[in-house]
Amino acid sequence: MLVIPGRLGKHNCDGVSRRELLRVGGSAVLGISLADIFRLKQASVLAEPTAGGPGFGRAKSVIFLFLQGGPSHLDLWDPKPNVPDNVRSVFNPIDTRTPGVQVTELLPRIAEVTDKLTFIRSMSYTPVGLFNHTAAHYQLLTGYTADKVSPSGQLEPPSPKDFPNFGSNIIRLKPISEPMLPFVMMPRPMQESNVVGKAGTAGFLGRAYDPYYLYPPGDDMDMDKMSRIKVDDLQLRPELSSARLERRARLRDVIKSGMPAVEKATAKYDLDEYYDKALGLVISGRAREAFDLSREPPALRERYGNNTFGQCCLLARRLIEAGTRVVEVNWPKIANSDNHSFDVHVGLSGRMKNQIAPLLDPGAATLISDLDDRGLLDETLVVAIGEFGRSPKRGVSTSGNVNSDDGRDHWPYCYTAIVAGAGVKRGFVYGKSDATASAPVENPVHPCDLLATIYHAVGIDPATIVYNHLNQPRELVKGQVVTALFG
Repeated sequence: MLVIPGRLGKHNCDGVSRRELLRVGGSAVLGISLADIFRLKQASVLAEPTAGGPGFGRAKSVIFLFLQGGPSHLDLWDPKPNVPDNVRSVFNPIDTRTPGVQVTELLPRIAEVTDKLTFIRSMSYTPVGLFNHTAAHYQLLTGYTADKVSPSGQLEPPSPKDFPNFGSNIIRLKPISEPMLPFVMMPRPMQESNVVGKAGTAGFLGRAYDPYYLYPPGDDMDMDKMSRIKVDDLQLRPELSSARLERRARLRDVIKSGMPAVEKATAKYDLDEYYDKALGLVISGRAREAFDLSREPPALRERYGNNTFGQCCLLARRLIEAGTRVVEVNWPKIANSDNHSFDVHVGLSGRMKNQIAPLLDPGAATLISDLDDRGLLDETLVVAIGEFGRSPKRGVSTSGNVNSDDGRDHWPYCYTAIVAGAGVKRGFVYGKSDATASAPVENPVHPCDLLATIYHAVGIDPATIVYNHLNQPRELVKGQVVTALFG
């Protein structure tokens, strides 16, 4: 069957999953579908406005560590020792490599790499309905607030009308040239209760720009799931050699040369170029090799942490090293949950010390230092952030939730982000929180400003216009680039 690609803006891939599209080993039809993905990515790119300034275009790739659930900034990277008991963290502050900058004792490894990163201690926004995890996820990852919210305050499930995840926008406007997956998301979708995957799709851009979802089997307490990664989608069937597949490609060319009418009809889609890219992805084995964590020295895997988050951070490095443009690592626990979830309404002291920090500290710190050691940090932007912070006072309700004396509620008014690489200043703190980390007193940064800064770093003007499902023009994000982050 020969399918002539339809008009851009239509959902040509509806009814076909991303996984099915990538299963190209033995099917010419699905092979063409993967080629269509590359074609769509190129054909729908719009001209960008002129932009520039400090840090513009420094990042070839982005690793986004999305700490879904809302990390407690007072208990991690903005400790306030001289405050009342119900505000002060139960964890002691420690010095870091950056003079005058402290973190808590939960982060000894991050304390050793602060000379390679910037803390933004003035992340802030007024909630207006964004106290729930999913709504805050959507704002941070798309740059827009959702139109519809359920009676419980949660968002509706993902929809083709949604605004795209920032990674989808990036790979559309900055397509990769290597035979590699452009955007990978792992190890689980964002989730609050039964709302799964909101803000994790390409939305109105169409499924061609969805991330490759690497969600290994196993529940959130399974810390060994990354060792069982299977990438059958990118495998050739045993009976189909690469030489045989290439012969099929040549046969396609012969057939095409004898069909001048079809050739004329499809000329503007450059099927040769995009079929070759799809073919190259399968034959090269580049993606399969990147997913193979066993190629890494055991000592380095141990440094990252033999757990889901740590191994995701390691895999993120391997993917961008192989040519992936954007990797989003979602914290491996449902946002509103227990155990190692950041949503610490109860049991903060035990969960932070015994379950959260042992994943977060080695994974994030080793990722930054490993990238730097390999010379990759100069061209890779690393961002670590949650959708909000936690309330300065323990045991109070700010979002309608019940909190114990050993718990903190949601707090979007002030929290912390980590940024590193791609020209971002090293050993730097941007912004300042007040005495109780309740509000910024210097240089507040809205999540949309951070998103604008990410676009800027990869060489995309945040004011670039995209057209939604109603063909209405919209800016990528309405935010101000924080150029002061760059050296």
